[in-house]
Amino acid sequence: MLRFLHRSFLFALASAWVSLGLGAVYEVGPGKPLASIGDAPWATLQPGDTVLIHWRAGFYKEKWVIAAQGTAAQPITVRGVPGPEGQLPLIDGENAVTAPGLNYWSEGRGVVKIGGSNTPPDTIPRYIVVENLEIINAHEPLTFLDDNGETQRYGKNASGIYLEKGENIVIRKCIFRNNGNGLFVASSDENVSRDILIQGNYLYDNGNIGSAFEHNSYTAGIGMVFEFNRYGPPLAGAIGNNLKDRSAGTVVRYNWIEGGNRQLDLVDAEDSVQVRTDPRYGETHVYGNVLIEPAGAGNRQIAHYGGDSGTTSAYRKGTLYFYNNTVVSTRTDRNTLMRLSTNDEHCDARNNIFYSTLPGGDWAMLDASGVLDLSHNWIKPGWVGSFGGVAGAINDDGTMLEGSDPGFVDLNSQDFSLVSGSVNVNAGGALNPAVVLMHGLAGQYLRHQAGQVRPVDGLLDIGAYEFSWGWQSGAHRGRVSPRSFQRRIE
Repeated sequence: MLRFLHRSFLFALASAWVSLGLGAVYEVGPGKPLASIGDAPWATLQPGDTVLIHWRAGFYKEKWVIAAQGTAAQPITVRGVPGPEGQLPLIDGENAVTAPGLNYWSEGRGVVKIGGSNTPPDTIPRYIVVENLEIINAHEPLTFLDDNGETQRYGKNASGIYLEKGENIVIRKCIFRNNGNGLFVASSDENVSRDILIQGNYLYDNGNIGSAFEHNSYTAGIGMVFEFNRYGPPLAGAIGNNLKDRSAGTVVRYNWIEGGNRQLDLVDAEDSVQVRTDPRYGETHVYGNVLIEPAGAGNRQIAHYGGDSGTTSAYRKGTLYFYNNTVVSTRTDRNTLMRLSTNDEHCDARNNIFYSTLPGGDWAMLDASGVLDLSHNWIKPGWVGSFGGVAGAINDDGTMLEGSDPGFVDLNSQDFSLVSGSVNVNAGGALNPAVVLMHGLAGQYLRHQAGQVRPVDGLLDIGAYEFSWGWQSGAHRGRVSPRSFQRRIE
């Protein structure tokens, strides 16, 4: 059976994370032992401890740091308990009060901070789970009260969750909106964030008007995995990207990513030599995603791979494995699939649907540079290599399917699963042998923030969805939560 990347980390913990740990349980909220989030013992959390933050009408105007270590069998869990209609506890950074008894730096970088503190004593946080919280309002010029009770201002780059450093961290089923960066994961030469799972979250309306430097998520680490997330458009007027990443061994699978200057910006690890020298730095996997380019969105490029620091020797210079994605554009001008930063960047693109409401001649595969291999993709006829000339190379193996209609169930309602008569059914080719063992197609995105086990009928379909009777993406049959999905495919 196919396995996911970091399966020893993900699968070993899956059952432990579903239930409460064996440590203490601290309940916060109306009628609970603790009235405020700051009453939880953040400075002394132990392996297996769970902090339950119950929904209440209104919001919690509190902020805190998590600097503790769980274990693989006993993670430390911070979990929101939804309200009667599924509402997540709302953590509002505007005028938030820092939990008493904590002392940590870079308070202006986030509402919830992971790693980097004096009290609790500084450590590398490990085996931490944060889930089911809605986190808003971390951006300038908003203010908060720091651990000395003094008014401080958030930075322009503040985040709902700022992960300064950590290992084996899960951020699951949270909502991030109206922050500078929705979510930020950092790495440096001294401290590298490792094995970070971003799963089933909803990120939208983040960024700063007129700025290209803040994004719905901005991450740097070793072993970043994004799955089952819903990325909506960033804040209106912001010009940042949707998912920006500077990691080694990045995996972006089974997500819905709509809007942004680019949907994907996968560039160089400018702040960490450890990331740049990791063996997986030149190995990036993007598969099973729905990538949507709306009319009026910023850059016409869907994805960027390589680097943007200007130090080309530090660019990823490896292979972007880009397969079984469904790319849909409703732009009213031209589209470009991707920018590969230099001719040392390579993309292996297989089994993708490239659909635009424009004629095929308004679609280019490359900006200019890079080496792009094409196999068993679908597109409208008339597409071009580049609008300005190909400086690298495009290798088309002759298996491209061309037509006017990919056979979606309903384009207008964004149901991009396939009808039975679609030309893309059973038309896929073999995956690259380099991805089959660890990155075979085990799942598919289900609107929204959930997943299905991808049906198997012996013949692979093109695109993010496999056709099977009763398995349409809009149906609930086969629906599983992100947590249980891992157990279902094990």
